[in-house]
Amino acid sequence: MRRIAVLTSGGDAPGMNAAIRGVVRCANNQDMEVYGIERGYDGLIKGDIRRMDSRSVSDIIQRGGTILKTARCPEFNTPEGIRKGYEVLRAYGIEGLIVIGGDGSFRGMRDLCTNHKMACVGIPGTIDNDLAYTDFTLGFDTAVNTVLDAINKIRDTMTSHDRACIIEVMGRHCGDIAVYSGLAGGAESIVVPEIPFDIDAICDKMRRNIIKGKASDIIVLAEGVCDCNTLKNMIQEKVDITIRTVKLGYIQRGGTPSMADRVLAARCADRAVNLLKNDIGGRVVGVREGAVIDDDITEALDMERKVNDELYRIASLLSL
Repeated sequence: MRRIAVLTSGGDAPGMNAAIRGVVRCANNQDMEVYGIERGYDGLIKGDIRRMDSRSVSDIIQRGGTILKTARCPEFNTPEGIRKGYEVLRAYGIEGLIVIGGDGSFRGMRDLCTNHKMACVGIPGTIDNDLAYTDFTLGFDTAVNTVLDAINKIRDTMTSHDRACIIEVMGRHCGDIAVYSGLAGGAESIVVPEIPFDIDAICDKMRRNIIKGKASDIIVLAEGVCDCNTLKNMIQEKVDITIRTVKLGYIQRGGTPSMADRVLAARCADRAVNLLKNDIGGRVVGVREGAVIDDDITEALDMERKVNDELYRIASLLSL
C-alpha cells in the first residue's frame, strides 16, 4: 500500500494532533503518501482533502484539538453517504484510511470496511475512555488531569467556606473520568452510571464528615447519571448543608496533551501505519496491559465496557 489518508472524527481529544503527526511521519518513513481529510466524514464526502508531509505536522505534538478539525456527519450514517465517501477515496487513489475517533467514528469506519472493502484502521481518540477493547484512549489521561487540577482548586475554596461541592464531569455513559479523578483527588463520593448509587449512603457520609469536623466535601459526578443540580436537590432534601455545583464541560477536552497521551498516540500511529503497509484493514489499535494491540473492529465494538471496580472500591475505602 502506497497512498493512505487520515481523519479525525467525533469529539476532539488531546493527543489527536500527536497521532496525526505520528501517522504522517511513520508513513513517510516507509515511502507512503499521506492525505489529510478535513472535518472528518463530512470532509470526506465533500472531498476536502490535502496532501500532508513531515513539515505539515511540525509543532503540533503539544497542541490540543485537531489540526484536521472534526464535525458531525449524519449523512455518513446512510449507505449513500458511505458510498460517496468511498468514491472520493477511490478518486484520490487512496488505498487505506486511518480514523482517529471514538465509538461512533469506528462504526462509520466499520461500515466503510464491510460495505466497500476499504482497508481501514482505527486509533481510539476520545476523552471518555469508553471503548472496551483498549485500556486507555487518546485524551483520557489529559482530561483526568484537567479534572484533577479543578478538584484541587475547588477543594481550596470549599475548605475556606466549609462547603460541599458536586463536580460534574464528562464521559457520556462511562464513569472512568469520574473514578480516576475522584480517586486521585480524594473525593468523598464518586457517582457513576455503571454502579447504582445510594443517596442515603452519600448523605450519611456527609453527616459523619460534618461531625468529624471535615471542612469540605467533594462529590464527583459522571454526566451519564444525572446533572449536578438534580443530585444537589436530592441531597439537600436530606442534609442541611451548603452545596455548590460545578459543571466542568468542554474544559476537559482541550489543553496540552499529557506525556501519556503523546506516547500512546505515537505507539498507536506506528501500529496503524504498519497494518496498512501490509494491506491489513478492518482493525482498531489500542493498548492492553501496557502492550499495543489490534483487534477486529466488529469484535472490538461488540465488547462490553465495564468500570474498574477495584479502583472504585479503593476510592470508596480511602474516602471514609
